[in-house]
Amino acid sequence: MADHATSRGLDPQGYIEREGSLARIPRVFRPVVASARDRLLELFGGRLHSAYLYGSIPRGTARAGRSDLDLLVALQEDPADADRAGVRALGEAVDKAFPQIDGVGTLLYGRARLLSAAETYDMGWFVACMCTPLLGEDLAEYLPRYRPDSRLARETNGDLAQLLPGWRRSVAEAENPENSDEAADPAASEAARRRLVRFMSRHLVRTGFTLVMPRWNGWTSDLTEMAEAFGAYYPQRAEQMRAAALRGREPTADAAVLRSYVDDLGPWLAQEYARVHGVKSPRD
Repeated sequence: MADHATSRGLDPQGYIEREGSLARIPRVFRPVVASARDRLLELFGGRLHSAYLYGSIPRGTARAGRSDLDLLVALQEDPADADRAGVRALGEAVDKAFPQIDGVGTLLYGRARLLSAAETYDMGWFVACMCTPLLGEDLAEYLPRYRPDSRLARETNGDLAQLLPGWRRSVAEAENPENSDEAADPAASEAARRRLVRFMSRHLVRTGFTLVMPRWNGWTSDLTEMAEAFGAYYPQRAEQMRAAALRGREPTADAAVLRSYVDDLGPWLAQEYARVHGVKSPRD
């Protein structure tokens, strides 16, 4: 395999290489992964088609006590509400049992949706390139290979404009938590703002990166590298994106940061994305 710094995450034919592997999982996280694997089998049994890891743990860059465990689960059929409740409870149990992780996030889909035409250049790409097989048959065998082109950019992150209204509601709730369950607990309110800053920062950096991805001609999941790639093409916004990359790793509880995302960087990025790549195809 070529060095990432020179290949920019592409194989010799110019396709995005799959990132992560079970071999790269740091030793401290291996009991966490084993527990999640066993619990998934117990929860779903024969209904489970496959399960995957993604994020910093299979990339080998996770930090003990700071990183979360990210899972994607594909069922034989479309998931029901009880299945979603089951994976939430599983995540809470694993998070409680292992202090070396800071939360568990699980994406839950049916096999047919992940292999559908509508998802080929969105969740299909995600499974094939961003996910590390953990259990079952690898869906990547049924998916194409992917180049860092405009179609991939559009279908992965071309929906920011649709997301912004919901983001604004979340920011308003974070700024005025008096009607929320966290109102009586300032520490919980601050933690909620940090989670929101972390999430929005990462999403904006990744969207900024995929905006320039076809010109940069490569793939990376490193937030700093993403921000630098973006800044090379949009120097007037480079500092904002570098700051967002930093907050994606070290989030602040400052509500003003959230407001700047939904009032300035987010709307500008959504408009520029639509101009360059168009908008994401509608989903059911």
